[in-house]
Amino acid sequence: MIDTEQSIIIEAPIEQVWIFAKDINAWAKLMPGFQHCDIADADHSRWTLKIGVGALIRTVKVAVHVGRWAGPEDADFTFALEGDPVQGRGSYRAVALGPAQTRISLAVQVEGTGPMAPMWEAMGRPLLPKFARGFAEQFKGEVEQLGGGATDAPP
Repeated sequence: MIDTEQSIIIEAPIEQVWIFAKDINAWAKLMPGFQHCDIADADHSRWTLKIGVGALIRTVKVAVHVGRWAGPEDADFTFALEGDPVQGRGSYRAVALGPAQTRISLAVQVEGTGPMAPMWEAMGRPLLPKFARGFAEQFKGEVEQLGGGATDAPP
């Protein structure tokens, strides 16, 4: 199993951050290689991503299940690659640092199974933190661009 947790401060009130965080389609669009997101209901979606490691590039489908929406502070989710022995879970945590500033923490755990798991995890171990950090920075950028930035907040 490989895991990472990334925290970032967003210049926006926690309520504004939650507006973005509770939109699963918005999350999917931040994923590298995003192709499409099918929303089944508020808790279930299927993401199509084009991913690559080195010269290997392929399209994967990821079933995502949000097991707990407890906004604006928390959300927990699980995911599984369809047709591949890879699954995982993660969490979103938010804390208001002030009226126009929020710290979010994104945690992700990924686990491969079967005979290829050790190789898959060895390749993914250095990539997951970089991927999660990039995702967190994009999340921050999207929220702040939507008007939640401190420069838009009243004095």
